[in-house]
Amino acid sequence: MSTAPATARTPIGPVAVVGVTGLVVALVAASLAGVLSPLVLDDPGPLVRWALPLMRVVSDLSSAATFGLLVLAAFLVPERRTTERRVQAARLAAVTGAIWVVSAAFGVFFTFASLAGLRLGDPELARQFLTFVWSLEVTRVLSISTAVALVVTLGALLARTRTAYAWLAAIALSGIVIVALTGHSAGSASHEDAVNSLGVHLVGVSVWAGGLLAIALMQPRIGTDLSATVSRYSVLAGWAYALVAVTGLQQAVIRLGSLSGLGSAYGAMVLAKTAILVALGVLGWQQRRRVIATIATDGSGFARLVLVELGLMAAAFGLGAVLGRTPPPVPDSEQSPSAVLSITGFPDPGPMTTSDWLTQWRPNWLMIAIAVVAVGLYAGGVRRLSRRGDAWPLHRTVLWTLGWVAFVWATSGAPDIWGRVQFSVHMVMHMVVAMIVPLLLVPAAPLTLALRALPARPDRTWGPRELILQVVHSRAMQVLANPVVAAVLFFGSLAAFYWSPLFELALTTHSGHLLMLAHFLLTGYLFTWVLIGIDPGPPRWSPAILLLILFATITFHAFFGVALTGTQFVLASDFFEQINLPWAPDALADQQRAGEIAWGFGEAPTLVLAILVARQWFARDRQETKRLDRQADRDEDAALRAYNERLQRLGSQSKEVD
Repeated sequence: MSTAPATARTPIGPVAVVGVTGLVVALVAASLAGVLSPLVLDDPGPLVRWALPLMRVVSDLSSAATFGLLVLAAFLVPERRTTERRVQAARLAAVTGAIWVVSAAFGVFFTFASLAGLRLGDPELARQFLTFVWSLEVTRVLSISTAVALVVTLGALLARTRTAYAWLAAIALSGIVIVALTGHSAGSASHEDAVNSLGVHLVGVSVWAGGLLAIALMQPRIGTDLSATVSRYSVLAGWAYALVAVTGLQQAVIRLGSLSGLGSAYGAMVLAKTAILVALGVLGWQQRRRVIATIATDGSGFARLVLVELGLMAAAFGLGAVLGRTPPPVPDSEQSPSAVLSITGFPDPGPMTTSDWLTQWRPNWLMIAIAVVAVGLYAGGVRRLSRRGDAWPLHRTVLWTLGWVAFVWATSGAPDIWGRVQFSVHMVMHMVVAMIVPLLLVPAAPLTLALRALPARPDRTWGPRELILQVVHSRAMQVLANPVVAAVLFFGSLAAFYWSPLFELALTTHSGHLLMLAHFLLTGYLFTWVLIGIDPGPPRWSPAILLLILFATITFHAFFGVALTGTQFVLASDFFEQINLPWAPDALADQQRAGEIAWGFGEAPTLVLAILVARQWFARDRQETKRLDRQADRDEDAALRAYNERLQRLGSQSKEVD
């Protein structure tokens, strides 16, 4: 099967349509919403007011295109004799990445000028920018995103392998998602829900719009593999569309407050984006049902559909850029928030009772969604095996479900509610996420189920199954799955987290809290997996050594608890002094109680892990014994005969010496 020649030129039409449409819609919407009007106080000037939404449109579109091209290079284009198409996609990603870097950098500068109320010609602007750009949360986040864009752009210029493209796509996505920490979401009274939903929204938009932009830019080079490429993109686009629709609805509910909010300028733009979303959904369905099947014979029909879709997407990007600068009907925060609310983002929960451990809930929709998707995908895999007549142990499904139920309780129940303000309850959340949840999830063997349920791709591209195999057999996994490394990560990071500013960062920032949960869960899962995991991966160590490592790690874990119990100074003291809860126990006493929890909590999981490792040891010995018995049956006990003959020769030699 042939491909398009290397000299095929990138189509300019889709690029022009996307750029012009997005910019025009942004300007019209900004004008109607009053975003371009001079400010009463500290007006930065017309150039800054006009440039900000335009730079946001260019940055959003170029970042999505960069991410989409890297995903195309790593996962979507079928593998042929050469990697030329992948390299071409990466080089295009470097071009769009350069646009992303420049527009994002200008965005940082213009945003600072707007916040400072300084015109571009003001001599103080440059000095204050260099002094305070890192001090303001908004410009700090945007600067980090710009730095990520620069790294991705340079990487796209230098990378040559599919693995590198996959890593660059992941890095690019992180640079896109971090922008969720700015804008209305960052100041919302429903801070975490708003930030979480916007972050997921940006993921969906990047996959959906970025993938389509990448296909449009690479269409001449993809050639006869266009149908297969679009078919794979269509699956991703379906998931992305669902993410965009659900999170968009959640954002609207948070920011509008009620139906009356639809009458505002903000509400009008929400309605316009909703209409565009519905239209794109209809076009996407048409693409999946009709156009994909006819691409090989009618490429022009696909090109026309892509042009319309990209135009609508660009209009949505333009509206989104203006929405971020338009005051919503629901104010970003309370007028006079309490110390607890201003620092943690949540109101004072009040004193805790015993029944609160089970009866009090504050849903964290991101964590609940992760748990629901994880259980749903697992159930889908079991169902697929069942349909083809393969069995899957019921107890594994039960363990997987219970593990995610425990995770939801730890992140949406009492451990999360009071763990934000009380050290001892925080430690309960930590122990559940890092020790109990992995102990339930690892024996469920999710990777084994996925490898059995997911189909393999015959053209050597990376689908979900191939990606799992690449990860579990990678060099990085060989290092991480070393039991000593896993144990050091599990325990060492525990001590480093609490005896460093990271603990206070996790208590006071949303991003720090999310990274903390992710780290606890992943290091706990990794440590449990190297001990009792049955999923494929690097070669396992002997059970005797694993037991030794387990007991050594838990000894250090107990030492951590004892050390925390005996500490005579308060960790994260600034945080606990600022919230100053009148009902809370003494901070030092509560910290010592947290040490007791950490000390005692590890005993039961350790016992279970030790029993499971010993059980695997005995099972391995039985398997080895059975293997030797079968070997003896096949060769009529040749090994035993050889051993006896050797003893006889030794005996004969001994008699001759005597």
